[in-house]
Amino acid sequence: MATAELTLKSLESDVHPDWCPGCGDFGVLKSIKEAIVELHIASHDVLIVSGIGCSSNLPGFVRTYGVHSLHGRAVPVATGAALANHALHVIAVGGDGDGYGIGIGHFIHAMRRNLNLTYIVMDNEIYGLTTGQTSPTTTEGHKTKSTPRGNVEKPIQPLALALAAGATYVARGFSGDQKQLTRLVTGAIAHKGFSLVDVFSPCVTFNKINSYSFFKERVYRLEDERHDPSDLMAAMTKSLEFEPRIPIGLLYEQVRPTYEDTEPVLSKGPLVDQPLGLDRKTFDEILAETM
Repeated sequence: MATAELTLKSLESDVHPDWCPGCGDFGVLKSIKEAIVELHIASHDVLIVSGIGCSSNLPGFVRTYGVHSLHGRAVPVATGAALANHALHVIAVGGDGDGYGIGIGHFIHAMRRNLNLTYIVMDNEIYGLTTGQTSPTTTEGHKTKSTPRGNVEKPIQPLALALAAGATYVARGFSGDQKQLTRLVTGAIAHKGFSLVDVFSPCVTFNKINSYSFFKERVYRLEDERHDPSDLMAAMTKSLEFEPRIPIGLLYEQVRPTYEDTEPVLSKGPLVDQPLGLDRKTFDEILAETM
């Protein structure tokens, strides 16, 4: 049976993005589409799962399978789908508040298990959907609606956390560098294991400090300095850099068995291919209770 040609146009949804003009999330959306096309992945083999927030509207803007789940719960929902159907390319997306705040516990455990997932975090260092409160990555001293005298908390370091927890692909992108961001997202989706791409995705409405100009004055590409992504300690050092220069690119990549490779329950294949062990009547009764 003939299939439609996979193009950026074919991945466009009937629902158009409603982000503020200039929002960094537009760049992430484009990179995901470009990566799917570059990897020649059929749209029905992609599932995009999100939590809650401005960035978490993204699944509705791509013509793939999508789930708009609960606040901070994108990773566990994505985990269930990935374990059930190994043929799917499962991509979790969300913001820094969603993923590094309420969802941080799921984030850590998914990485230590090395689940075969891609997680793209649009890190604008602010809560954008609720109009400008301090998030887990907001810098010290930043005055926001919830910290009018300046933020007194140290921001978490998501890349260092990912490296310590066991993620096997750790990268940082910037919406202002579209070509590099697409390469990082493409590599993350192609990687077998837990992939994190933390993206500086400026909020042009509620964060006037961490703007495009702020990052353009500071970021540098790791590949330009011959960084070795197989060196864990070098990656850890780079993960903690922020002032005066900020590295973007692939910090670390390692190949090791995934959770799916080692879990005995999955030795007979993905869950969708295994028998339920229920007769039809019992199955229908259980299904009826959940409808």
